[in-house]
Amino acid sequence: MRRRGASRLAVAALLGVNLVLPTPARPATAAGFVEAYPQMAAAMRAAGPPYADWAADGRRFLLFDTRGDGRAVEVLGDLATADRIAVLVPGVGSTLADFDRGLGGVARRAPAVQAGQVYRELRATDPAARVAVLAWLGYDPPDGVLTAAGGVSARRGAAGLARLLRELAGRRPGATITLVGHSYGALVVALAAAHAPPQVTDVVSLGGVGAGVQRADDLPGGRRFWAAEAPTDWIRRVPPLRLPGLGFGRRPGDPAFGARPLPVGGVAGHDGYLAPGSAALVAVAAVVLGGVDADRTGDAR
Repeated sequence: MRRRGASRLAVAALLGVNLVLPTPARPATAAGFVEAYPQMAAAMRAAGPPYADWAADGRRFLLFDTRGDGRAVEVLGDLATADRIAVLVPGVGSTLADFDRGLGGVARRAPAVQAGQVYRELRATDPAARVAVLAWLGYDPPDGVLTAAGGVSARRGAAGLARLLRELAGRRPGATITLVGHSYGALVVALAAAHAPPQVTDVVSLGGVGAGVQRADDLPGGRRFWAAEAPTDWIRRVPPLRLPGLGFGRRPGDPAFGARPLPVGGVAGHDGYLAPGSAALVAVAAVVLGGVDADRTGDAR
């Protein structure tokens, strides 16, 4: 037990100080709009199981690509009419193979499962709201925490995400968009927000490793920045370093960063922020729906 804790602390330190070079990543491809659904369904059918089953179940994707570790962008809700859009970005180790089942077979880690939890919470909170949730695995995340020490994957992912955000803003100019990033995904959404259209009003970090800056006020655009960081999350041990070419800046969950805090009651470890019954899940839904008291929703941290 002591050896495992020491190993995890060492890995976290490497992650924070950027001692390991990242593996090369292909630039993310911007997903299209709802016109892409039939084409992606055809690609899933051609790919065979389990992806053909996704198409048979009527699931809708803006992007589906089996090359390499794979990419996918799934849509829950009616994106063509949505007034409130949430885009969820996963972190290290996420692949197409784990999109539904989760890393290590742990369902709560699966992008599709997490997006489903957020969508159901939104519908339960305001059944009349026109909402859509995107599970955005539109980039190639680092394979593990060691290769995540660099920000190359995050910058490439942010560029692809920013293109999608511009497309969404062009198609739904009256909608508001909330970016939600978990772990390394928080770095991706923060970097994308710097070049996002004004329809992106809120950025949410869940157990985020960093945002590329030292304080929330340093982020351009005047967007609201929210952060949740559970006491049992190992990410708390990542050093808050920011040197030329090194580190990701302060963790958004560090009070010194200045993010608006989200409650973490019921959150266990690094992967439980969007689990059913967690205060963070309720608060994320409140942010997406424009709730001004989202930081007071549920139990205070």
